Amino acid sequence: MHQPGMPLPPPAPFDGGTGGGIQLPAGPAVPAPPPATAPRHPDVSHTGVAVLLIGPAGAGKTTVARYWADRRPVPTASISLDDVREWVRAGFADPRAGWDDRSEAQYRLARRTCGFAARNYLANGISCILDDAVFPDRPAVGLGGWKRHVGPGLIPIVLLPGLDVVLERNAARSGTRRLSDEEVATIHGRMAGWYGSGLPIIDNSRHDVATTARMLDEAVARSLSSPPAW
Repeated sequence: MHQPGMPLPPPAPFDGGTGGGIQLPAGPAVPAPPPATAPRHPDVSHTGVAVLLIGPAGAGKTTVARYWADRRPVPTASISLDDVREWVRAGFADPRAGWDDRSEAQYRLARRTCGFAARNYLANGISCILDDAVFPDRPAVGLGGWKRHVGPGLIPIVLLPGLDVVLERNAARSGTRRLSDEEVATIHGRMAGWYGSGLPIIDNSRHDVATTARMLDEAVARSLSSPPAW
């Protein structure tokens, strides 16, 4: 019985417990939100892509491109511009003779042919990787033509090992693929203009083909997630 002058105790909680508090609504518990995860790059191995592998003579472009294309789990074609240029037999504009109107005309023709092949492969569900020694300071043989012929989704990536590496690899070549040391050094020096361009650059000076191909996969994934401006 309550004694006069004594304070009244607080009312019992609605849930019948012994302590006060706020009554929670009936029903199952609200699950906690899942932990935040870092953004993932696209799965390049199962993505249809068109890649342009750029680099000086002796960079290993064609070797890396073919290795990469050989091991993808989806159909992938490797298209080398030098191979297509050499389809011309009589009247071939030999690069060792220097650059002139005839060389440029045959280059443009080969690039259009490669672009047509790439579009045809892509339209039939086959990815492709093209390789070419594209110069950053020569508009006539620049990226614009490749973009026109292949399409805006083309992913350009630069393969640029050190000068000592490309000189060594050039020395092992023969025929029209072997250039003078002076020409190789000139080409390599002009390729340095790609630094600061925003394009992905892979220095494969000390990497074997398998490692370089893995780095190429990573560069393609980054470009798919955040395409470079070019």
